[in-house]
Amino acid sequence: MARVEMVMPKMGESIMEGTVLKWLKQVGDTIEQDESVLEVATDKVDTEVPAIYAGVLQEILVQEGQVVAVGAPIAILETDAASAGALAPVAAAATPAHAINGAAVPAAVPYLPEPFDPQADQRLSVAHPGRFYSPLVLSIAREEGISMADLEYIPGTGKENRVTKKDILDYVASGKKPAPPQEAPAPAAQPAAQTPTAPQPAAEPAKAAAPAVAASKPVPSVSGGQELIEMDRMRKMIAQRMVDSKRISPHVTSFVEADVTELVNWRNKHKDAYKKREGENLTFTPIFIQAVARAIQDFPMINVSIDGDYIIKKRDINIGVAVALPSGNLIVPVIHNADQLNLNGLSKKVNDLANRARANKLKPEDLEGGTYTLSNVGSFGNVMGTPIIMQPQVAIMAVGAIKKKPAVIETPQGDLIGVRHFMFLSHSYDHRVVDGSLGGMFVRKVADYLEQFDPNTAI
Repeated sequence: MARVEMVMPKMGESIMEGTVLKWLKQVGDTIEQDESVLEVATDKVDTEVPAIYAGVLQEILVQEGQVVAVGAPIAILETDAASAGALAPVAAAATPAHAINGAAVPAAVPYLPEPFDPQADQRLSVAHPGRFYSPLVLSIAREEGISMADLEYIPGTGKENRVTKKDILDYVASGKKPAPPQEAPAPAAQPAAQTPTAPQPAAEPAKAAAPAVAASKPVPSVSGGQELIEMDRMRKMIAQRMVDSKRISPHVTSFVEADVTELVNWRNKHKDAYKKREGENLTFTPIFIQAVARAIQDFPMINVSIDGDYIIKKRDINIGVAVALPSGNLIVPVIHNADQLNLNGLSKKVNDLANRARANKLKPEDLEGGTYTLSNVGSFGNVMGTPIIMQPQVAIMAVGAIKKKPAVIETPQGDLIGVRHFMFLSHSYDHRVVDGSLGGMFVRKVADYLEQFDPNTAI
């Protein structure tokens, strides 16, 4: 038998850590290959992690609620040596390395608390030697020529003071070199003269600072007629992302009203036969997505993101669709290469993603790579909305409820009054790169495609 590490797997592009939600197996349990062992939450999706090898769970290294870096060990399995193949034992496991300024640096080293050191405690408020650095952060550091010495002094906003992608990019953008604290050399120059009372001045300020940190987040007071509800994990993420988006992007919203009478009549004609044939509903959403994808082809500068002073133009048209969950939260699965799917393909993709989103069965890749987002506020009975941009995209469209209205109809015989179906389209865009002309023309083009919908379209 061989003892091997089970590590936190990489669950999608840009995901560098996950939170252990629940262990599905306990120490001593026998695990089959590909059997789910634990549930993990990332900033994109909750998912189950299967075992790569069959064996017995000998030790759980990470408790529920802890955040773990991708590649870090989370459990020890005892497995048959033959089935483990080339997998190295725990003691012989090696970590890949990156080179930064000629020095080898581990690509992913789990964070391990160091033994208490009174002298080191004086500098840990600024410097973080031995701190975990994700492969992404190390890659950026290597590309930007940031030494490990400088990296240690960059303040981290992640768990355990880890440096996040945003932290290092903010540091690069500032162009400043973090300086070590002025008081650090004094303790380092007197190691031999240390006495039993020497650590006390350094330890006392740290103890005094603790109440100040705790006092910065007072528990809200409520009266007897109020209820205090803590946000769940997803709502906290949504809140933070919405605040970040409004801070990053200057939002502008343009509105267009579209006559979608032909589209409504076409759907009414085909929805029953489609339901009988495919076993699922024919909604307006795939038609909206098709119109957006065609408009993006006409105005490709809507399909971009921003990186500093550069605009990244995307070739793929990947449209995210906001889906309301039973919990009341929203999630945005992505239809990749939406411009390459016909109406039937879009309909099946929309239904599949929506059903799996509500059943909490989306995969990380279902939420990645979006270049533009569509939100159907009409499904809540709203006639229009001002949606907030999904970063790092630069635009998002909301489609409102379809309402019957009296309208003037132009005919060869003259103008007539008739009943038509209308809907509002709201287009929010990032005014840093999308001016009013582009943002307005884009939403007008989407409306044109909806108004010109061919009633002879087959599905």
